Amino acid sequence: MFRHLNIWFLSSFFISFIVIVPILTVFSSFFENTSNYFEILKNTFLFEYTLNSLILLTSVLIFTFIIGTVSAYLVSFYEFPFSNFFKWGLILSFAVPPYIYAYSLTAFFENYGTAYTILKNLFGEGSYNKYIPKFDGMLGSIISISFSLFGYVYILTRASFLYQSQNLIDLGKNLGFSGFRLFSSIILPSARPAIVAGLSLVAMETLAEFGAVDFFSINTLTTGIYNSWIAFDDLAFANQLSFFLLLFIFALFILENISRKNAKYHFNSRGGFKRKKKILLNKYAAFWALIFCFFIFFMSFLFPLSQMLYWTIKFPENLLSLNVTGLFLNTVYLVFFSSLILIIFSLISNYGNRVSNNKFLNILSTLSISGYAIPGVILAIAFITFVAWIDEDIIKTLGLSSIKKFFIGSILGLILVYFIRFYSLAFNGIKSGYEKINIYVDESAYLLGYSKRKTFMNIHVPFLRNSLLFVGILVSLEIIRELPIALILRPFNFETFATTAYISASEDLLEAAAVPSLFLIIIATLFIMISSKYILRDNHE
Repeated sequence: MFRHLNIWFLSSFFISFIVIVPILTVFSSFFENTSNYFEILKNTFLFEYTLNSLILLTSVLIFTFIIGTVSAYLVSFYEFPFSNFFKWGLILSFAVPPYIYAYSLTAFFENYGTAYTILKNLFGEGSYNKYIPKFDGMLGSIISISFSLFGYVYILTRASFLYQSQNLIDLGKNLGFSGFRLFSSIILPSARPAIVAGLSLVAMETLAEFGAVDFFSINTLTTGIYNSWIAFDDLAFANQLSFFLLLFIFALFILENISRKNAKYHFNSRGGFKRKKKILLNKYAAFWALIFCFFIFFMSFLFPLSQMLYWTIKFPENLLSLNVTGLFLNTVYLVFFSSLILIIFSLISNYGNRVSNNKFLNILSTLSISGYAIPGVILAIAFITFVAWIDEDIIKTLGLSSIKKFFIGSILGLILVYFIRFYSLAFNGIKSGYEKINIYVDESAYLLGYSKRKTFMNIHVPFLRNSLLFVGILVSLEIIRELPIALILRPFNFETFATTAYISASEDLLEAAAVPSLFLIIIATLFIMISSKYILRDNHE
């Protein structure tokens, strides 16, 4: 054990420990005393919070499964007009967070909204509002979240489809399977791990979603956690709700693992991997494939983008009155320092695990990357709880000055929670790059007289530069979109595009929310387009 206690082991241990402590705070706070708000909520809205969360989760999973797998199947197995465009165009849905999609949906279909204006310009004055559907409440939340998150299922399922051998398809055809049976009995089941992985990410993001459900006034466990802290100042009960939500998330993964126990998803063929051939669709089938993919692309990206652009042009005073430069600098400031810290420490932690090869350290690292499964609002509350405990029980006992002001309502606290929240993304992204470096490379470097530090700096870092760039883009995209952590922990008068859009929308000023929303979409789109060559990497096309 002690032979592993080198600087790299200690560095990796310290980083993992820092990440995992606030997560453990949620569980340790479960038995604390709460205010009267707990009794009020338990007898009134707790069942509603839980039921709404279940309905929302189930509906979004079904919706994202359908549109994600079907769109991935079409662009992976068939050729039709613009199929190569839709291959990457469908991932642009990631540029539109659910809360911005919710603003667009409401703005278009509300009374005297954009739909009314279009009908009025086309057909003149009329009572169109009674014919325009209203997408609000639970339905609006489901649509907004689904069109924003289906990309997780699409990307992972498409990657799985690309690596399916033509042997599988030929086998189904030889057995006389119809096209639908071939899809449902062979192609879809073989892609199950990828589909489940995508749906798991959708489930975590759905349970963590705050902006869209809060905008539509849907009471879920996440909004209950936020209200417990902000409205009722009951940190203990916020942690108890967080505990229940975490148990629910972990139960999903346990049930899924049990359901696929002993299942096999590989196909052994003596002929090896046979490259899959895309099928050229006839005109009728190609038309419907084009319509389906365009509908998904339009609804997930063009629709919210055009709505925000329309309002920005229609109400230019909102653009002129907004401090775009300040918001942009604040956003870049957070993105740059958070991404830099995440990349540096995740890189050190990965290398520490590699050179130490310690089982305890590997287990600790595995636990530490669970932070991504925890909603941002929970991590923010857990961080505040941990800092308050340190301040009350240790700092003040030692007679020192309070440390709350350095961590709560500060840039430092905001960056630290971003670090905990997105550590999993950075760690796993760099880990996947490290898996491509054979351990013999390290041993050869040591034989040439390289120290561990020199091997790390001169060999590993240059080799991992593409992985580091990709991780930086992914983390930046997540930070730009993230809302609840920024709302809770940001300094006074420190706003980003996300918080400015939320504040305007919460005050029923949707027109004012359009400008920051538009800039957020544009910046996120640029990051996605840069990273698309990594996300959509094809080795068999």
